[in-house]
Amino acid sequence: MRVGLIFLGALSACLIAFFYSLFMLRRRAPLPVAPLPPATFDFVVFDSVVIGVFVGLALALAQLLQLEKPYWVPVSCLAVIQGASLRAVWSRQLHRTLGTAVGLLLAWALLLLPLNGWSIALLMMALTFIIESIIVRHYALAAVFITPLTILLAEAAVLGQGSAAALIGARFVDTVLGCLVGLAGGVCLHSPRFRAVVGAPMRRLVPLRFSRKGRQA
Repeated sequence: MRVGLIFLGALSACLIAFFYSLFMLRRRAPLPVAPLPPATFDFVVFDSVVIGVFVGLALALAQLLQLEKPYWVPVSCLAVIQGASLRAVWSRQLHRTLGTAVGLLLAWALLLLPLNGWSIALLMMALTFIIESIIVRHYALAAVFITPLTILLAEAAVLGQGSAAALIGARFVDTVLGCLVGLAGGVCLHSPRFRAVVGAPMRRLVPLRFSRKGRQA
């Protein structure tokens, strides 16, 4: 049943995007497709390995600390570590931490309401509309509304069965821990010295034919 529900949700999203794209193509010409970045060793292998290691480390720390919702930690780590530069990583982790802190207060207020299936659905629609409207303008402000939306998505089936304060506190700890690990990963990812020290032995593990293709690309 759950696989079927996921399938229906994904199919609905694809149909909405498809018909919306047809509508937009009638109003304006399609934008040119941006070229893909070159498939270099740093872009394809090094970045992927470093990001994967730090996301795995975030989950390992969450398990080691026996956090109640360990999956929130790697999610926060992944959201932070993907910044295009170290400054972007720093800004994103700061925005995510501050936005989550304020968003948890909003989530706490919403969880105190007598929510049912219909009110949760309408609330998610409103939060999604707000997020999509402001996320391109200010990430921290969008994180304020992303936080209650993700809590409702993850905990809708068990709302009212536990303490809202405990849930809010756990989410804040998980977010801060994930952001700190993501920031550490971002420092390594954008450090030329780290790339030189770790990248050299990593290159030797890649088969020569793949390295040649990467250099040609």
